Amino acid sequence: MAITMKGKDLVSIHDLSREETEQILDTAHILKMKHKLGEIYHPLKGKALGMIFQKSSTRTRVSFEVGMWQLGGYALFLGANDLQLNRGETIADTARNLSRYLDGIMIRTFAHQDVIELAESSSVPVINGLTDLLHPCQVLADLFTIREKKNNLIGLKLAYIGDGNNMAHSLMFGGAKMGMHIVICSPSGFEPDPEVTRLSKLDAAKSGATITIKNDPAEAVQAADVIYTDVWTSMGMETEYEQRLKTFSRFQVNGALLEKAKEDVLVMHCLPAHRGEEITDEVIDGPHSIVFDQAENRLHVQKAIMALIM
Repeated sequence: MAITMKGKDLVSIHDLSREETEQILDTAHILKMKHKLGEIYHPLKGKALGMIFQKSSTRTRVSFEVGMWQLGGYALFLGANDLQLNRGETIADTARNLSRYLDGIMIRTFAHQDVIELAESSSVPVINGLTDLLHPCQVLADLFTIREKKNNLIGLKLAYIGDGNNMAHSLMFGGAKMGMHIVICSPSGFEPDPEVTRLSKLDAAKSGATITIKNDPAEAVQAADVIYTDVWTSMGMETEYEQRLKTFSRFQVNGALLEKAKEDVLVMHCLPAHRGEEITDEVIDGPHSIVFDQAENRLHVQKAIMALIM
């Protein structure tokens, strides 16, 4: 590969160079083609990935575990009750111990600072599988999927409709890195984190991208190439569910909203979807939806990440 990424952590897309981001996408394409052709490719033979899950998961666990197996390695699931973290062992000590056994660590957790501390203390690469702040692996898969469908990323407009959450944050970082125009449309008071907005705009200035925050969905999707949404109530926010249903009611991605975008607009959702809330059945199952293509591509992009850094 053109750039050596061995030993590099993936905590945030903001930490990647544009060249590194492109290398992940290019490698994912190669690995996907190898898989479709039935070619056996085991660059991680004899290597082990530890997967720490303090948040439940469907796509993250299955895609990392299967991906590691397809690359010839072994994935070890470590649930919330499987580690001494719940009994007072520090993150730093956990990282130092796991580094003696493993060749890489993936963690899916709540506090973003925990991933930062894990990466700082680990001597093996750490992959952020999701935090309350960021979801970089998902967005790298999203960028890969959009590029598959549109053959390019530069200059495309993506309108994200919903909560200014970890998905919105990583879409801002990913789009800014790759020269896309990102519009985040959230209810007042639910906009993205100001520091993430500031940093993503710095990245955007280098790539020719733009980052815009809006509160009107109809305005946000004008001339959009991609419409993206996510659940209104993320894990850990269940007590806010009823209030969020009311607050976000006009932020639903439905047929009427799609009519305001480009005729060939793509619709994306990181899943799981709460059908009838943030997105309707007619849209998620309709001709514009590439939701399950992006879910599939989690496998190939995460394989690329692991192959490059482990």
